[in-house]
Amino acid sequence: MPIKYISPDVSLIPTISLVISQELAAIIKSDKTPSKDYIIVDVRDDDWQGGNIKGSHNSPSAEFLVKVDQLVEQTKDVPLVVFHCALSQARGPKAARIYAETRDLLQAEGEDIPHQVLILRGGFSDFQAKFHADPHLVENWDAEVWASEWST
Repeated sequence: MPIKYISPDVSLIPTISLVISQELAAIIKSDKTPSKDYIIVDVRDDDWQGGNIKGSHNSPSAEFLVKVDQLVEQTKDVPLVVFHCALSQARGPKAARIYAETRDLLQAEGEDIPHQVLILRGGFSDFQAKFHADPHLVENWDAEVWASEWST
């Protein structure tokens, strides 16, 4: 018996875009209000130590799947959600996809506002390399942590 291919419903696939460090810095320094107009979700686990984007919310990837509904509920009125991990190559994009799928279901049911989900290109590693000296953009930065292979 031949295998039948079923085409996915592309309307259910979330649209996720990339944002570069300079664009995110401009958002943070704009008149937009954190946790109202945008939120930054950092999904790093133990590697969260050593600095973070100012005002970001740490939601470790190891616990993300079981806590995604809670995060969606807390952020469902926020129109812009930016995800990242250390490099935004695995954990950040995966969390962004899970979040976007969960939140898109709420919107389809009329229980959410239109929103955009972004992934920070290059992750915190790239962001801190450019902006670690700017206290409006990076907090808790530890030079000893970033003197290792993470430095660029």
